[in-house]
Amino acid sequence: MAVERGPSHSDDLLRAKAVNALSAPDRNLATALVLGVLRWQIRLDHQLHALLTRPNARLDPEVLIALRLGAFQLLHLDRVPARAAIDESVELAKQAGHRFASGMVNAVLRNLSGAAPSSHPLEENPGQLALSQAHPAWMVERWTEFYGMETARAICRHGQDQPSLSIRLASPAVESELIEAGVVLEAGDLLTAARTVVSGDIAATQAFLEGRVRVQDEGSQLVAELASAALNQKVESVLDACAAPGGKTLILAERNPQARIVACESSAQRLQQMKKRLANYADRIECRLADAAVLSGDETFDLALADVPCSGTGTLGRNPEIRHRLRLEDLARQAQRQRAILAAALHSVHPGGRVIYSTCSLEPEENEQVVAAVLTANQNVRPVSLEARIGELHGKGILTQKGAERLRGSLTPEGFLRLLPGVFRTDGFLVALIERQA
Repeated sequence: MAVERGPSHSDDLLRAKAVNALSAPDRNLATALVLGVLRWQIRLDHQLHALLTRPNARLDPEVLIALRLGAFQLLHLDRVPARAAIDESVELAKQAGHRFASGMVNAVLRNLSGAAPSSHPLEENPGQLALSQAHPAWMVERWTEFYGMETARAICRHGQDQPSLSIRLASPAVESELIEAGVVLEAGDLLTAARTVVSGDIAATQAFLEGRVRVQDEGSQLVAELASAALNQKVESVLDACAAPGGKTLILAERNPQARIVACESSAQRLQQMKKRLANYADRIECRLADAAVLSGDETFDLALADVPCSGTGTLGRNPEIRHRLRLEDLARQAQRQRAILAAALHSVHPGGRVIYSTCSLEPEENEQVVAAVLTANQNVRPVSLEARIGELHGKGILTQKGAERLRGSLTPEGFLRLLPGVFRTDGFLVALIERQA
């Protein structure tokens, strides 16, 4: 209901005290139910409304969510008995004050449970794919246009799966320690320091509690690695323009031990959280309350990272509610701010300095079009292909051989790097390197 009513994020809610107080099995079930319903909501609503006496009837949110929860368990979970799923949904409707609707909830879910298993929906065009994989039709139509039908299908299917839990190891020795603690790991797709958790409770390990292993998407790690390798010289000063929650800032600090880093954040609350996370580097990292779009320009840096706020369409598996909130017209508003942040970051590096621009969006309005607009408006900047940076990271042993090869194949004609969900086992990212000239 909190997600349905407003700006709350499922990820934050599922880490809150109320959920943490549950037993481990109940916490896992709560997480599976919330994220599963949000991922499949579009298709669940289509299936549920077809069983209503009046298919176009507008249901109270509490009743609709009770129906979605029951339907998700019936259609997508195999360990919850049908009777339990139905009875609990009926009780939820009653507890929410909709006793009159509980009979309808019971009847609809029983009909859904008793229906013959439906064949898998067709996915021969964007509309069919959108309904089959529970994504907004307008998103799927765009992805099909930009990336082709097969890639759009891979993006959608990635958005319906629980994302891989990626971690970053502080040193190779940590891996043995985690294995001894019962954590099963796989090598990452791209980075030698990244691993994917197959099973085990990483958060209960001493290495996690002491900060020697961090949970961070491998694509996010890669953005910071590319930023750290952006210059062909020793880096003395770094600006992280949109730094919170600080995962990329930590990598910048680790890879540039001699550099002074200014980490900016416009939210006071997020700034305080970031300060705690970066406390071990307080002598080198200044956490500053600042709007990245209106940086003062009083000081200049060798390097800047502008990992800008965006629509997040590359993270729908991790943040499924985005698909229900985002509107096409929101992209232009996001892009306006992104252009301002990139321009400010370029103004904040001295001649010869470089900026890494990145988003976790799949939309051209927030990616190539933002960079093109800023390049057009500023004659003293130029794009730099990331191919050499990929080679350098491979040469230093940061990228695996296979990872370097795959990334070279994902460079755009402009030399930007595009990670697509489903193509890589990461969130979606666009990364561009831009140099300020004299």
